[in-house]
Parts: sequence; C-alpha cells; structure tokens
Amino acid sequence: MRYPSVDVIIPTYKPDHTFSVILRRLSEQKYPVSNILIINTEEKYWDPEVIRDIPRAEVFHISKEQFDHGATRNMGAGFSTADYIVFMTQDAIPKDKNLIRKLLEPFADPLVKVSYARQLPRKDCKIIEGFSRSFNYPAESIVKTEEDITTQGIKALFCSDVCACYEREFHKSMGGFEEPCIFNEDMIFAAKTLKKGYSVAYAADARVIHSHNYTTMQQFHRNFDNGVSQAMHPEVFAKVSPEGEGFHMVMDTAAYLNSIGRSYMIPQLIWQTAFKYAGFSMGKLYDILPSGMVRKLSMNKDFWSYSNIEDE
Repeated sequence: MRYPSVDVIIPTYKPDHTFSVILRRLSEQKYPVSNILIINTEEKYWDPEVIRDIPRAEVFHISKEQFDHGATRNMGAGFSTADYIVFMTQDAIPKDKNLIRKLLEPFADPLVKVSYARQLPRKDCKIIEGFSRSFNYPAESIVKTEEDITTQGIKALFCSDVCACYEREFHKSMGGFEEPCIFNEDMIFAAKTLKKGYSVAYAADARVIHSHNYTTMQQFHRNFDNGVSQAMHPEVFAKVSPEGEGFHMVMDTAAYLNSIGRSYMIPQLIWQTAFKYAGFSMGKLYDILPSGMVRKLSMNKDFWSYSNIEDE
C-alpha cells in the first residue's frame, strides 16, 4: 500500500539557528517528509551547511525583488510532485514528531482540501501576544464550509501558511495562490476553496511553536499590508468585515488581563489596538495615497517595486 507523499515548502530570508531546529524536527517526523523545498531570498545570506545533514532538502534562490507571498510559494509548489504540500515559515517549529501526520488526518474527508496547524507561543512571548495565540488557535479542531461564513464571518476564511497543508493537485487546479500578493494568500485561497463547495480544516493537534513580539510600529506596518490585501480583493473580504472579530479579541484579552491581575496592561492593549486599526484602515485606502507614502507605510516594501501596482 502506497501512503500519500508529502513535500514541505519553506520560503526563507536570512534564516537563523531556529531554522536548523525546524529542519531537524521535520526530518524526524513519524510520517516521513519526501522532500524539503526551500525558496531562499538572496543567496548571499544562505549558508549551505544548514542542509548538509538533512536528507532530501533542496534550496532554490531568488532575489529580494522577486519575493511575493503568493508567487514564491507557487514556485515551490511547482517543484513538487507529492500528493500533499505543506507550506511553513522559517520560524515555525514543529512541536513534536506528529505534525505532518496530524495535518494529513483531516483529508480522510474527501471534501477537505486544506488543513492548517495550531500555533503555540514561544517561551519569550509577551502576555498580550500569547493570549492572541489562544484566541486565534484554540485547542479544538474544526472543519469549515461555506455555510460557516454566515455565522463566523471572516473567521471562517482564516487559514495560515505559517503551517498549512494543501492537496497539491487541487492547489494546482485552483491556479495556486494569487500573485502578486502582499498578504493573506492563504485566506484568499481558503475563501475560494469554500466557494467551490470544499472544506478547510483547522487541525488543533498539529502544532507548531510560533509567535512574534512586534513593536507597535511593526504592528502598524503589518496591518497596513493586511488592509491593502483586503482592499485588493473585495470579492473575498467585502462581505466579511474583520472589525467584529477584532472587537471580540480585544474584549476577551482585556478580560484575561484582568483575571490574571494584569489590568494595568489594558491601556497598553488599547494603544496597540489603535495602531493596528490605524494601519489597517490606511491600508484599505492605499489606492488614494501617494505611492511614496504607501511604500513607507508598508511592511513589504519591495512588493511595490516589482508588482508595477504603483504605475497602474
């Protein structure tokens, strides 16, 4: 009996020691990974020793100007002939040896075409960010269909290529990810999957360690790009406003801070939320802002250079 094959695709840029840990843990998975395909940005920052002892790992180099959230991952998918492709980021560490197996389990349902993993906070994760992990990635698995958009709104479209698995032929038949794409390539693909009558699974038992301690301005830039993405794809986001879900997360976070005796952090929460919302709101208006300002406000500045969007 032939078991389905799985390739892992990881875009990298200046990977640090964490990446070596990820590669080792992927090579130790109980469900074997066929190939690890690395799409690295800027060869000058790549150390060939990183993959020397990793079986079936291969690296492909691109320039910084070529990187795109959708196109770079599509490039990796094009190198694969596996039954399933798992997209990961260079800082998502498999929690245990069951990550791949747990990502594949939801595909026992033939309607499931995408699954994504639970993200657990790193040890150095700050309190507010740590709570957001549990809010966005709860302990219970769920399978989402188009009908859930009515009740869950934007949450029904949620998916994360920090660690997500796709049926490769389906991914190919859908034209892969949007490109150019500044952000949310995973959610856009999930929305199209649901619209086709298929399902997206959140596999809570497939776990990676992943979180960021972004500064307030980094949150602004990140949410600016989120707003840009949503403005560029009204066919996906126009009817699923994220504000309601964001309000619930803020209120739940405030309640959590109060419950653990950290109510003095609530002003910090409000301050951070204000910057996130300001960035998101300005991103949605990117097309009426001066191109120089758009580039300055964006986290992915090179996107505006190669995509020719500034000239449209």
